[in-house]
Order: sequence, then C-alpha cells, then structure tokens
Amino acid sequence: MNKINVITIDGPSASGKGSLAREIAKTYNLSILDSGSLYRLYAYFALEGMNTELIPNAIQKNIKFKVSDRDLIIMNLENDITNNLRSESIAALASELSSRKEVRSALFDIQRSFYNDKGLVADGRDMGTVVFKEAKLKIFLTASVEVRAKRRYLELQNLGQEVNMPALIDDIEQRDLKDSSRELSPLLPADDAHIIDSSEMSLEDVISFAKNLVKEEYL
Repeated sequence: MNKINVITIDGPSASGKGSLAREIAKTYNLSILDSGSLYRLYAYFALEGMNTELIPNAIQKNIKFKVSDRDLIIMNLENDITNNLRSESIAALASELSSRKEVRSALFDIQRSFYNDKGLVADGRDMGTVVFKEAKLKIFLTASVEVRAKRRYLELQNLGQEVNMPALIDDIEQRDLKDSSRELSPLLPADDAHIIDSSEMSLEDVISFAKNLVKEEYL
C-alpha cells in the first residue's frame, strides 16, 4: 500500500486528540480534520431541522476549519459555531448518529476530501483504521476514564456549563463501550499505530513524544 502524507490521531473521547492535532498542524503547517466535529455538525444541522439528505452538502459547502492559538474554530459561513457544538446534547446525538451506516457513508468522502498536497493531520476514532488506512503515521491516544472525565469537566466548566463528575464518568464509560463494541468502524488502534497512554503525561509531554514520531516517520 502506497503511503500518503497523512497523520492520523485516533482515540476515545476526551483523550486529548484535538489538542495534539492542532499543535501538530500548526508546527508542521498541515491541514487539519477534526472528524468528530463533522458528526457534531451533522447533529447540529439535524437539531436545527435541516433535511438529513441536505446535511452533507451543507457541511461541505458552508463549513470551514480555522486553527487559532488555543482552539479549532468552526465557521458556518461567517458565523463561529464552535461553542454550539460542545453541548452534551449535540455530543450525545453525534455519538448515536456515528453508529448509522448511512451517516458514516455520507461523511466518508467529505473526510477524504480534506487530504491535499499540503499534508493532513486527522483526528477521530477510525481515521487510521478506515478513512486513511494508507496514512504515513498513525497514533492512538488514550487515557484512563477518570483522567478523561476530569479534562472534560474542566472544559465544560470553562464554557459555563453545569457538570456532574459521576455522571460525566458514567457517560464516558458508556460512550467507550458503545464506540468499541459497535459493528461499524469500532474504536480500536490500527495494527501499525503507535499507542500513547497520556494518563500520567502532561500535554507538553504528549506533544513532545508525538513530534519525535513525526520526525522519525513522517518528515
């Protein structure tokens, strides 16, 4: 299989995939794909009442990703809808939609279209196993449920949302079970992925480790 200039970062919810992907994209001037955002966008448009047949076209035509110093900004035409996509209701519907074959099929070509000559870093749950099997470098980033729940707790608190830690832990456990046991594109590391457990690592440690992998296998 001919390798292409793609770095995939897969892993469970709140494992730090997005933060790592943004840093890699900025450092090496790569395009970026947050595949989870595509499913949240699908959920967002569905909750807005859009005909589901029209949603993939709306995503492809209207949505732009911009990397800022601290975040991935998601623009719907001229409107920043980044925070709209972070609610638990959007996340729950996105998780449910991601198990539907017709939704995954509709978004597959959109995800593939993010690849270009510039190179791409793609984060998600099946980037290295399904969408970009021929990626040059594959990373699977994980952490304990407790650590991931704490990260998600702080993120939601910073957005001004009320959060219950036990409920958050239960939600992540249920999402992990659903993601790893679904028949379609289950969450698991690619055979050739580098597995990073960040439970006892700082974000800086993870970034440093990943950058060494980029230098060894991508550049």
